[in-house]
Amino acid sequence: MTSYHLHLVSDATGETINSVARACLVQFRGVNPVEHVWSLIRTEGQMSKVVKGIEANPGPALFTIVNPELRNDLIEGCRAIGVPCIPVLDPIMHSLANYFGVEISGQPGLQHVLDNEYFNRMEAMNFALAHDDGQGTAELSKADIILVGVSRTSKTPTCIYLANRGIKAANVPLVPGCPLPSELLKVEVPLVVGLTKDPESLVQVRKNRLRMISEREDETDYVDIDSVREEVSSARRLCMQQSWPLIDVTRRSIEETAATILAHFARHREGAVES
Repeated sequence: MTSYHLHLVSDATGETINSVARACLVQFRGVNPVEHVWSLIRTEGQMSKVVKGIEANPGPALFTIVNPELRNDLIEGCRAIGVPCIPVLDPIMHSLANYFGVEISGQPGLQHVLDNEYFNRMEAMNFALAHDDGQGTAELSKADIILVGVSRTSKTPTCIYLANRGIKAANVPLVPGCPLPSELLKVEVPLVVGLTKDPESLVQVRKNRLRMISEREDETDYVDIDSVREEVSSARRLCMQQSWPLIDVTRRSIEETAATILAHFARHREGAVES
């Protein structure tokens, strides 16, 4: 692995530039980036420290700075040092500005203002926490999406991810021998999605879970491969009987699972509007 210094410069929290950098860096094998994060850079004095930091550890600078003067200070500083300086959002913003026929505001941190979207996300997050793992089943009809699945199929983290997108998501575990909440089978508006996983992978994840809580593996069917296979098969049959979409999360990240769920959700809403 070859190490390189990489400077991520932002006038806001730095979430955007970090996401862009990670999405790009995974494509380069054998590269070990040493990230230097410079966030909330909004004054000339702060930018001067950034340039000195880049000079001390030379490497490419990726930035999301909207103030023209600060942008120029960074660009000129990197030019003098001899390192690339990359405005990652410029192509997108300029293309949109040309299409919309409006000027770019140039105000930092607008994506973090306390608007309706922000409060909707907070409300969705509270909903996900209050309706996690089968809680609050009396209010399932208020959900946008309900995830069902056997234990350890990433229902909770997927709900949290969806909540961060403003989606009210609840999840209900499918437990052998336990009847489903009657409210789940009565919902009409929410989209119900089943999550499943390869039994062998599921057993491994569950064994790791038992080790974390110091529980013996031989005292439960929770990790018995035959029992788990039947558990997964039963969950699949249920989803087929109820016509619920079923997503295999074995080789999917939370983000990929959520993207597939949102695609189903878009079609679900379109169908509701048409009817």
